[in-house]
Amino acid sequence: MRLRNREGTPVDAVPFLVVTAMAGLVAFSFGPIYCIAVGLEGPAVIGVPALAFGGAVAVAYRRLVHAARPDLRAEIPTAQRIRGLFYAALVGAALLVALSLPLLVQ
Repeated sequence: MRLRNREGTPVDAVPFLVVTAMAGLVAFSFGPIYCIAVGLEGPAVIGVPALAFGGAVAVAYRRLVHAARPDLRAEIPTAQRIRGLFYAALVGAALLVALSLPLLVQ
């Protein structure tokens, strides 16, 4: 299945799939633990992370598929794209560390 943006132009599906998979991993790895730590029980322990994952998928689809402009990729210099990827990796690592800190305190 080829994903298409709002203008009907084909869009690469790999970035959307990677972001969606990472959001699922984070939501279902940390979400149930946080829900139990807050005091939730039963279906809420899985339901809250599922809602967070659904929201992340919706945002990723909007940003990476619906509003994507593949024609701009050629206009952005490679060095700038690599720098952005590096900063995104730093933010992701910091987010994982920040998510782990409250669990260490208990």
